[in-house]
Amino acid sequence: MQTHFTIDCVIFSFDEGQLKILLAERNEYPYKEWWALPGYFVNKYEEMEDAVARILFEMTGLKDIYMDQLAAFAGVKRHPEGRILTVAYMALVQMEEVKNKIAPTSDYMRQLKWFPVAELPELAFDHRDIINLSLERLKKSVTYSTAPYELLPTKFTLTQLQQVYESILNKKLDKRNFRKKINNLGYLKELNEYQKGVSYRAAKLYSFDKRKFQKQFSQD
Repeated sequence: MQTHFTIDCVIFSFDEGQLKILLAERNEYPYKEWWALPGYFVNKYEEMEDAVARILFEMTGLKDIYMDQLAAFAGVKRHPEGRILTVAYMALVQMEEVKNKIAPTSDYMRQLKWFPVAELPELAFDHRDIINLSLERLKKSVTYSTAPYELLPTKFTLTQLQQVYESILNKKLDKRNFRKKINNLGYLKELNEYQKGVSYRAAKLYSFDKRKFQKQFSQD
């Protein structure tokens, strides 16, 4: 049994040098054929966190996804059929892990598609407001959370890491200053490996030491 309570998920990933959001094309009214955030009603006896985990798993095939609760949206006019409360969540996934798993999970979705943040279509309901809030939260979190690394593969280049930061902050960063600052943080591990299968000079790979990160912030 469903309630008048929904979950909407802003699912971010990083691909081809761009920050992207997963959107669903609606297959029913209201807003049929419009793009919207993926989400669904919470079942009557379902805990909210369980509903989020279920929806994210259905969308991406992944468990234990990095997620953060954003806010509740309950405006009287946010839904044409009356007041429907939604709690919005932000989730971060690695494109390599999900690109072959993304698929519509209910009849109300015609298709799912990744859109660059800078090229979002017109959205249903108040989903643009939800996305704007998620972008603000993501931007503020880069200095104290693992967010940038949740978007990258396990092994990455410093260029890729800088591109993630630039996409989140929506500004260009000086290469030399960025690398100096990142290396001074102490939780990047330089690997004895290089990129493979690239047509240009292969760059050295790095990994993120989550334990060092957590230890550092637990001491601050």
